[in-house]
Amino acid sequence: MLKKVLVLLLCCVAAWSAKAQELQCDVVVNSEQVQYTDRQLFKDMQTRIFEFMNNRRWTNQPYRTSERIKCRLLINLTEMPEIGVFKANVQVLSVRPAYGTAYESTLFSFIDKDWTFQFSNAQQLEYADNGYTSNLTSMLAFYAYMMIGMDNDSFGKLGGAAAFDQARSILNVASSQGSYPGWKPFEDNRNRYWMIDNLQDPQFQSFREGIYIMHRQGIDIMAEDPEKARKSVLDVLANVQRLQQQKPGAAILRSFFDAKADELTNMFKTAAPAEKQQAYSILSQVDPTNNSKYEVLLQR
Repeated sequence: MLKKVLVLLLCCVAAWSAKAQELQCDVVVNSEQVQYTDRQLFKDMQTRIFEFMNNRRWTNQPYRTSERIKCRLLINLTEMPEIGVFKANVQVLSVRPAYGTAYESTLFSFIDKDWTFQFSNAQQLEYADNGYTSNLTSMLAFYAYMMIGMDNDSFGKLGGAAAFDQARSILNVASSQGSYPGWKPFEDNRNRYWMIDNLQDPQFQSFREGIYIMHRQGIDIMAEDPEKARKSVLDVLANVQRLQQQKPGAAILRSFFDAKADELTNMFKTAAPAEKQQAYSILSQVDPTNNSKYEVLLQR
């Protein structure tokens, strides 16, 4: 009898693990710039956003607890123009593990400067697919699907398509609601609109395929076969260089280098001189913002 109970418990645990939520999201709300006496409001905001991101099932994909996507939202409140209305800039970051190692590779990094939303202590964060409840939950859901999509692209070629479709749906609905910034193409060339537009543009299909190649045939084998891994990554970078020439200043390419500059530097600084030079030649041309990091590749 005891054996049957133990088997039943193990089955329940296994079933629960397979149905774990997709995100393991750290949430930080920085309210130092906002002068408001009720500081509990900001603690409640952080807690509600944490629960919204982590307690929801975003897809029908089976996830084990160990497979949840590690990510972070750093919400920097900059202004409260009226009670309950906030402006903020937000850093969205996600990582994925490198196969067989403890290393975590930054996969998605984006700073969204256009968060405007309403929040009160009594507010519960509600969200429904294909509906609209608030700008705050629309933005949170949009980035949940963006991070899931990027993660899926890194494990399966074009695997993030369904998540990106959902992010696009959120954008379409939210852009028709009021005048909240960040959803429309004419407001900025690096906002939510352009991030998802780039990812769904057929011209960027090779970039998404490159995300898969870079991680599965590069980062995931770096520990066991660094030469083969670097060769795969160089091929991806050469394609990114071609895309940069066709679509200069594309939002998703800026995000790519924000996520990968340090990692690429570390990957190639131990390479053979010819590989170092090839990597530097590409990186310094497509990502001059981080050229000071790449200059280490010129050292012998």
